[in-house]
Amino acid sequence: MAEAQARQHGGNAGDDPAMAEGGVRFEVDGEIATITLDRPEKRNAQTFATWSALARIGETLPERVRVVVVKGEGPSFSAGIDLRMFTAEGVPGQGSFGSAAKSDGASFEQSIRRAQAGFLWLRRPEIVSIAAVQGHAIGAGFQLALACDLRIVADDVSFCMKEPALGLVPDLTGTKPLVELVGLAKAIDICLTARTVHADEAMRIGLAERVVAGGDLEQATREKVEQLLSTNRDAAAATKRLLQGAQGRTLEEQSRAEGIEQAARIKALFG
Repeated sequence: MAEAQARQHGGNAGDDPAMAEGGVRFEVDGEIATITLDRPEKRNAQTFATWSALARIGETLPERVRVVVVKGEGPSFSAGIDLRMFTAEGVPGQGSFGSAAKSDGASFEQSIRRAQAGFLWLRRPEIVSIAAVQGHAIGAGFQLALACDLRIVADDVSFCMKEPALGLVPDLTGTKPLVELVGLAKAIDICLTARTVHADEAMRIGLAERVVAGGDLEQATREKVEQLLSTNRDAAAATKRLLQGAQGRTLEEQSRAEGIEQAARIKALFG
């Protein structure tokens, strides 16, 4: 049943050439969507096609979906950018950073924005996104985990923001959530040293909501999905909107926003 639904709403790597090229598998089962990075032989390294596939999923996500799980096939979540993108040859059919650098700056910035679109939609208020992270979550892999609302991690996880060590900056929407989660000083330390953050530190500084043994990651993720689906759908979306906007509002502004959302909920329930 899930495979039939997936074929109807976005496909999977087996029947969608674009998904296959990006190394992404996409499945929908009722209110749950699962995105699997599916290049285990490359430790789920990401390419331009990966980011296009992620953006396409966001564009075609069925309205009934409430929870999106993002995971990686094999021992790693994602080892980051496919290193072939740094070579002259690049990724077959996709080019390289070198070829992209020869285009004008505005054109390359547009390419970055298209890539970012594959990450931004995971923060929509009407869904909750969960990254189930094991092994390497490096660079683009770390940022994909940061794009999700929640992170459940295996005890072998290795987070690393590798971009500065490669002469780059993190540009896949990861800098803002990192600062919000761990604070500015810790974010500077993690990024500018390109050091590895292991499971115990990730839990301690707020990068992870839960750490489990590797063999328990799937079950722990399933339990969290069930908990999230147990609440009222519209109330959950309204509450997420409030929480997302809280940091940018004063207490008085947040109080007014709470009142607006609550009035809408009461009207919907009893009006």
